[in-house]
Amino acid sequence: MQTANFQIVQPLPDPLFSAKFAPEKRPLLLDIKIINRSQHELPAYQSALAAGMDLRADLKQSIALEPMERQVIPTGLYIELPPGFEAQIRPRSGLAARSGVTVLNSPGTIDADYRGEIRVLLVNLSRERVEIESGQRIAQMIVAKHERVEWQPVDDISATIRGDGGYGHTGEK
Repeated sequence: MQTANFQIVQPLPDPLFSAKFAPEKRPLLLDIKIINRSQHELPAYQSALAAGMDLRADLKQSIALEPMERQVIPTGLYIELPPGFEAQIRPRSGLAARSGVTVLNSPGTIDADYRGEIRVLLVNLSRERVEIESGQRIAQMIVAKHERVEWQPVDDISATIRGDGGYGHTGEK
């Protein structure tokens, strides 16, 4: 197996705040209303170019997830998304790799008209019991723009080379 060697000469500048980036090159900052009823900090990006913000468990006491068990974990957060946006709840790769815990309905979708608490459906896919502690980063949230569709009923749709080739149609290798 080959491994690549990378060396970072200096840290990447934070594109949200660095004066080195022209204003038109900075990512869009979207103001989102949030109520934090948890005992933890607000979701935050963990690196300058991260797409997702980490969500933390808000628990009165730790929860044990047995192998193949699933539980809905509260975060204590409530958000108001603008129309045309959704929040996607996705697994944290480190949590999944280290302990086999992932988000069961991944990605989970929070619609712009939802006003309830953000809760995360976790499942333990490992063979070991896993403890979830209050304040533990359990998932990541990505706020994304989306489109709505208006269906146009027709009798035919255009042909493509792929056609109706679905699961596995390109082979195994």
